[in-house]
Amino acid sequence: MASTLPVIETTTCCSPVTGGAMSADDAISLASKFKAIGDPTRLRLLSLVAAREDGEACVCDLNEPLDLSQPTVSHHLKILVDAGLLTRTKRGTWSYYSLVPGALPALADTLRD
Repeated sequence: MASTLPVIETTTCCSPVTGGAMSADDAISLASKFKAIGDPTRLRLLSLVAAREDGEACVCDLNEPLDLSQPTVSHHLKILVDAGLLTRTKRGTWSYYSLVPGALPALADTLRD
């Protein structure tokens, strides 16, 4: 039996960079997100997850395209989850990842003036 998951409303994490002085907490939050996507492997992981037809990917499906071991891929995925860009759900022994709704547009909005 299928269940419906609640929609999570996402707000911009931080005020736009050009919108005035940023608080220290906003700067830390924003820097962690940009640091997470500043790595080519993590940027590819985001694109691989986003490109999936159902919007989610099993960690087992991400090793081969990156030609990396499962522990390395899991490490990069954890950084993306901790940065608030991906969510993780466990099904049995496997973890599935999907984009946090609105996280990437919110990040892009911080660069708009």
